[in-house]
Amino acid sequence: MDKQLDLICIGRSSVDLYGGQIGGRLEDMTSFQKYIGGSPTNISVGASRLGLKSALITRVGNEHMGRFIKEQLVAEGVDISHIVTDEERLSALVLLGIRDESQFPLIFYRENCADMAICEDDIQPSFIQSAKAVLVTGTHFSTALVSAASFKAMRLARTSGGKVVFDIDYRPNLWQLGGHGDGASRFAQSARVTSHLQSILLECDLIIGTEEEWQIAGGKTDTIAALSQARDLTDALIVCKRGAYGCVIFENQITSWDDGIAVPVQEIEVFNVLGAGDGFMSGFLRGWLRDEPLETCAVYANGCGALAVSRHGCAPAYPSFEELTHLLQKGSTHKALRHDGALEQIHWATTRHKRYDSLLAFAFDHRHQFEAIANQAGKTIEDIERFKSLALEAAISAAPERDDIGILVDDNLGRAALHKASDHNIWIGRPIEQSGVFPLQFEEQPSLGARLQSWPKNHCIKVLAPVRDDDPPELQAYHDDMLLRLFDASRLTGHELLLEIITSRTDKKEAPDQILRLMKHYYAKGIYPDWWKLEPVHEKGFWQQAEDIILANDPHSQGIIILGKEASSDMLDAIFKAARKTKMVKGFAIGRTIFNQPAEDWLNDRLSDDDALTQMKQTFKNLISAWDSAGD
Repeated sequence: MDKQLDLICIGRSSVDLYGGQIGGRLEDMTSFQKYIGGSPTNISVGASRLGLKSALITRVGNEHMGRFIKEQLVAEGVDISHIVTDEERLSALVLLGIRDESQFPLIFYRENCADMAICEDDIQPSFIQSAKAVLVTGTHFSTALVSAASFKAMRLARTSGGKVVFDIDYRPNLWQLGGHGDGASRFAQSARVTSHLQSILLECDLIIGTEEEWQIAGGKTDTIAALSQARDLTDALIVCKRGAYGCVIFENQITSWDDGIAVPVQEIEVFNVLGAGDGFMSGFLRGWLRDEPLETCAVYANGCGALAVSRHGCAPAYPSFEELTHLLQKGSTHKALRHDGALEQIHWATTRHKRYDSLLAFAFDHRHQFEAIANQAGKTIEDIERFKSLALEAAISAAPERDDIGILVDDNLGRAALHKASDHNIWIGRPIEQSGVFPLQFEEQPSLGARLQSWPKNHCIKVLAPVRDDDPPELQAYHDDMLLRLFDASRLTGHELLLEIITSRTDKKEAPDQILRLMKHYYAKGIYPDWWKLEPVHEKGFWQQAEDIILANDPHSQGIIILGKEASSDMLDAIFKAARKTKMVKGFAIGRTIFNQPAEDWLNDRLSDDDALTQMKQTFKNLISAWDSAGD
């Protein structure tokens, strides 16, 4: 049978709530970051990021956290077709913290949780047979129900020519050894657990564990003696993870460490060990499932583990293959790898959850323009907010079959539309700058990072930067500092950033040559916008030059969108045709061309809701058609 998948992982799936405060007790942590977790879930994500086709078999609850797990896995490219939504149980939950390099307190909330209800009926033979390998983990042998399901998957894999991978994944209190407060415990002797684990080893092709995990599997407190005992039970490839010592791979007999292939790891800061083993497994499988030399498999594994221990979270910390390759080929001068700017930028840009081939946005984030129209018409802020809700409806109804539609809307005069937008499959940009204020000032003052923490993660930060490179030096320095602070805050909070460069002012004309120089300038300053929003330049060669700058500095950028500035349809058509000759220009974000006349007529009671909506919808559709036609 043709193997469509590289890997199917089976078992734990949870929501991890990671304490945001570092260096204190879990009792003293006041905010938490939400990630997906659970060893097999982590491995499915890590493998996918490294280019393997992975899938997950698990159960999640029919609630918000269950939907979160599935949505995150889809965004990571993991096949979720065999995840069961359990109507009776809740998704598992874990609270975790980072106290220091050796203490990582955690609490498992897994009483009758969804993933511990995986049963044999959830293991479909045709699905198991479609994969090169099946991965099972120790926790899912801890009760009769999940053990039977795991053994069934193993048997099906072997009979169909697939491989069985076993991650020992020993958590004593998940085997009912120790109390709820012992979640951080990594080892407790148990003849019962040892006997059960040893019944698994015979059916495996690859087994990976830490020294403590091999000690429980081998039933010996001396690691070599435990490994030797395991070798008597299985012919599988055995890998022992040794932390700062790297790892050792054993193909044959085991009488000493010298019998294995030892692959060291560079000395780095250990920031967070939680989930590092799952990153290691992902890296090893990237090589092993592609028949690469064992030394190469171990180098991949060590690299993934090193990056994982340097970052906050489990699955979010794992690298893309581009990032791993960069680390292995170029190394890093930073002992704390998360402080390596080049690595972090590659990590951010290559693990983003959604990439856009095109983005066509209706921009109605304007504020002082709307206030001017409303004041002239004698209308209120509430009226503006109602109109912006009509604009949202126009945007989502213009092309409901497309997945490249977006909006730009503010939280001042468009709050209802902004909040409702998350119910739809659209891109959402949200301005951070104060409207009509020069020089640049932010709405979210004084602490950008703290304020942006309240923004949903699907809101892209948009900043309109009124900048020129012939401004006085002190003004240029001021704007540089503001944009650097915003970029750093966006990375801290995990929001994408759209940088809109406006060189035209009442006393100065648009300056296309300055736009190109400013793009280079900001890259040199260490600012890497996810999106560029640029003025509608019609000069020959401009868009190709802008693309060349991006490709030279950030080839994984989302790209460029074109703003409208009330340009005529003929001018926009010409600009679209020129811009579409490049790959990095992805679309447009146009506002006043769409809403200006309908807004004036509606606020002056010359237009009904339906007519205003219809006019905006039709203009937006015309722009979408013009963009599509420009690519023909």
